[in-house]
Amino acid sequence: MRRYETIFIIDPDLPESDRTSFLSRIKEIIPQQEGVFIQEDLWGIKKLAYEVRKKPRGYYARIDYCGMGKVVDELERFCRIDDRVMKYLTVQLSSEADVEKIQAEIAAAQASKTETTAANAETAAASPSSQPAQQDQEQSTESDEDEITTES
Repeated sequence: MRRYETIFIIDPDLPESDRTSFLSRIKEIIPQQEGVFIQEDLWGIKKLAYEVRKKPRGYYARIDYCGMGKVVDELERFCRIDDRVMKYLTVQLSSEADVEKIQAEIAAAQASKTETTAANAETAAASPSSQPAQQDQEQSTESDEDEITTES
């Protein structure tokens, strides 16, 4: 199996429901063609370098998957037919991919990200008393500056 990455630029004017239906259809195509879906990254609406279909912005989405050439052929055929896709690009990341190893790496990365988020939430919850004190100090310096300007 080979590892691929496809980046889609989808029409930014589409409602969220149409975008999710498009992405779910893409996720369905991969297993139908004996591929393995690995990861999806939704980058959101970004400014384009030049207008595509008279639109200055596009909704970016990236999918990572493993499979043989027929997976890529079917995905690209679907993108050519579907009017919601403004542009797409598929890149082969590696010619030999170990699906289980890749999924284990992604799970470990997500676990560490969850731990980091939890640690940040704990530190934020532990120090809320210092933040209002800083805000009070900032407000008092602003009011002092206002008094100085009114006296002059």
